Amino acid sequence: MLTSIHRWSSRPRRGLPRRAAAFALGLALFAGARPGAAADSAVVVLYDRFGGGPAAQADIRLDQFEAHLAAAARDGVNVLPIPEIIEAIRAGRDLPDRTVGISIDGAHLPVHAEAWPRLRAAGLPFTLFVATDPVDAGAPDHMSWDQIRELARGGATIGAQTASAMHMPGAEAALGRDGMARARRSLERELGQAPTLFAYPYGEMSLAVRAAVIEQGFAAAFGRHSGVLHAGEDFHFLPRFAMTGSFGDVDRFRLAASALALRVKDVLPADRLLEGADNPPVYGFTVVGEAARRIDALACYASALGRARIEKLGSARVEIRLPAPFPRGRARINCTLPEGDGRWRWYGTQFYVPGR
Repeated sequence: MLTSIHRWSSRPRRGLPRRAAAFALGLALFAGARPGAAADSAVVVLYDRFGGGPAAQADIRLDQFEAHLAAAARDGVNVLPIPEIIEAIRAGRDLPDRTVGISIDGAHLPVHAEAWPRLRAAGLPFTLFVATDPVDAGAPDHMSWDQIRELARGGATIGAQTASAMHMPGAEAALGRDGMARARRSLERELGQAPTLFAYPYGEMSLAVRAAVIEQGFAAAFGRHSGVLHAGEDFHFLPRFAMTGSFGDVDRFRLAASALALRVKDVLPADRLLEGADNPPVYGFTVVGEAARRIDALACYASALGRARIEKLGSARVEIRLPAPFPRGRARINCTLPEGDGRWRWYGTQFYVPGR
């Protein structure tokens, strides 16, 4: 069953789109909560734009989104506010098994018109990360501040991107700091409090950018790489499973919602910005805990390069050998380990290769 600390009414409201109202009645059948096993980890899923067609790779179709919410109800997913998930993990408190946080990047109009009515009807909390320049400028394809305040009053957490959703790695450090500061000022002016959560635009991070995020006072920051939140993760480069485009089908959602943490340490390289001889990266980590005894079953895949060769260095250390450099732009490596019952342990990261 769907459970949530913050729950809005699942009764259809005046003005709710007809399709969303009918969907809300369906979700009402899942009223109540089913206790699950305790866990010390959680998953955060990421949505961008809502309502796009098959060719819109950053979009999630509304029928796909509704299928995600219905699958969450059937599968006993526990949807909790992201700030409370982070607080529980940092404090070492158990969470229900299959705990999921919902995040949305960008204050685009369909978030208010399409996603918000469905989430409100289902009683599900979420976090919206806002690039503030288009909102300040009254861009016609973005929400207004009044609409964002409506979401905040309804229980949504509002976080920040930079003011302009700029590409931060490789840009002048002063520009990145200014973009974050302007976003914080706009959000504090319009909502009455400064944001504590940050999302790297496009998931692009470097050590210098991470340091600037900490300097700006953000308590936690999210990328766009697949993985599971747990106490051993870098809280200023937290993973999220993207539910967009070709990765928006319901099986992808169910796989992500049931993912378990693949705990690792001593990850190299520390910097996710790959320049010159750093590409391809010498990428490796040490697997922690019981999973270290099963690393022969580990599989790693690199975007645009396919399955990567894994070299074991001792009983728990692995290095992932890539056959070629990553092309410029964003690149990812995902490593998975089967756990049984259709569940997988998952660790991923994203790199950025500058250039034109």
